[in-house]
Amino acid sequence: MKLETYPDRELMMLGVANTIAGQLGEFLRREGAATLSVPGGTTPGPIFDTLSGVDLDWANVAVLLNDERWVPEASDRSNTRLVRERLIRGRAANARLLPLYAPAETPEDMLPALEDGIRPHLPISVLLLGMGADMHTASLFPGADRLDDALAPQAPILMALRAEAAGEPRVTLTLPALRAAYHIHILITGPEKRAALDRAQQLTAREAPVKGILDLATVHWAE
Repeated sequence: MKLETYPDRELMMLGVANTIAGQLGEFLRREGAATLSVPGGTTPGPIFDTLSGVDLDWANVAVLLNDERWVPEASDRSNTRLVRERLIRGRAANARLLPLYAPAETPEDMLPALEDGIRPHLPISVLLLGMGADMHTASLFPGADRLDDALAPQAPILMALRAEAAGEPRVTLTLPALRAAYHIHILITGPEKRAALDRAQQLTAREAPVKGILDLATVHWAE
């Protein structure tokens, strides 16, 4: 694990956005296409704001959430809604947003179709993850009903997981899909999450799911 610390959150958000933009640009020049995977929640919003104004060949960038609550985009709980409002706009309006939700009663009904839409855009070029104080990342929550399956090397691209801390059922990229990314960044803020990061390094991935990817990641932290 590589740890980057910043004097304040504003500088961190700008620095991470610039790093991601540079890495996407390299992929676009070399491969002609790139895939960016991002977390939901409000913390990465300033990164999305900056990226949306960067001059990239966004028409050849696929954007994919790390995970999604099983709610329609009209819901204020929708990660897709947040990403569309903060990232898929401005210069980035031409990026292709790959869905992790489709109208159905349960996520299991739609997983094969959602995977089919994602598979051509893998492996992920640049992966930005968050981490909760409980040491979850994406929707890989400690105690989730199928966590062991989602951490296993043979896991599919996507799985539906349920956990008490998650609220709604979630669709998440599994650990193998996350680990296959070329560039991996984890964004954390505040002393509580820094302490959780330190604790995760002493635990198993089953106890602290973020541990499953720390060895490949650059962690960006500001107090």
